[in-house]
Amino acid sequence: MSERNNFDLVRLLLATTVFLVHSYVLTGAEPLAILERTFSSDLAIKAFFAISGYLVLMSYENSRSALEYFEKRARRILPGYATVVVVAALAGALLSDRALADYLSDGGLRYLAANLAFANFVAPTLPGVFAGNPEHAVNGALWTLKIEVMFYLALPLIVVAARRLGALPVVAALYALSVAYSVVLLAAEQRTGNPLYGVLARQLPGQLTYFLCGGLLYKLSPDLKRPRYAIAFAVACGYLFWAGTSDVLLAPPAVAFLAIYLALGLPWLGNFGRFGDFSYGVYIVHFPILQVLVHYGAFRRDPWLAFAAACGLVFAVAALLWHLVERPALKRASHYRRAEAPSAPSAQVP
Repeated sequence: MSERNNFDLVRLLLATTVFLVHSYVLTGAEPLAILERTFSSDLAIKAFFAISGYLVLMSYENSRSALEYFEKRARRILPGYATVVVVAALAGALLSDRALADYLSDGGLRYLAANLAFANFVAPTLPGVFAGNPEHAVNGALWTLKIEVMFYLALPLIVVAARRLGALPVVAALYALSVAYSVVLLAAEQRTGNPLYGVLARQLPGQLTYFLCGGLLYKLSPDLKRPRYAIAFAVACGYLFWAGTSDVLLAPPAVAFLAIYLALGLPWLGNFGRFGDFSYGVYIVHFPILQVLVHYGAFRRDPWLAFAAACGLVFAVAALLWHLVERPALKRASHYRRAEAPSAPSAQVP
């Protein structure tokens, strides 16, 4: 892979896309409906999974041992995640309409334990917090993190299986099982009208196709700057514009190619990592910040002013999270830290 790539920029744009869509979804402010009509959080999240497949496989193959690989993954994801969960639980005690003892016994401690264990679905809410908001969850964006962690855990097993049984049979079998899982659950949701099937369909087995496609693009290592790949990129964009991401069979390779092409096929658009990698922070802090603003009625008074305030808060808090929590947890050799050097190339290995 070229050292000069746009992965930092692409990930920041994807995280920002999710934030923009949630700015309308969580507030219901009609002037902001244009954000949901213009951007797709579903496409952004699936592109994240594809990029993860590419970069995490690269990280694994560039690690001297499985222990080093897991250490790098833990250093990157856990400090920021744990900080956001703990701060939300502490802030919730101030926002809650319950007394502190009731807050803790009615679900505050349960929220903390469940979310620190990545079991967000067990306790998505805090007692007496955001009860008057359209959405009650404290941080609904965290559902993807448990899938990401499970990808990290599954990758070494997939690699071992691929080396012993052959890469093509293993990847094809996993892809087919992932597609079948999605098809069965989505059909059950349509047949019964039970939304639980849809929720289950978007969990790890259903998202595995995107992760696999990203990993395949890394192993194939095409020179995406060649003209024929620009045509393939246009085809992928056209297909996604026409079919969206609902096609569980063909959408994953289209999304993966789109995301990886933006990172590697376009000319280098600058070292966006020189100020820090804020994409993860933007993703994990934007939801509770929006919820707090909704709680205090900011979007009822002036939706666009509240949105501007949300933008400032989200990026400021993401920057603080990076400099105070995420960056110090990384090793000096991490590309995230090296990217901050003025002459350093863009981020390479996560």
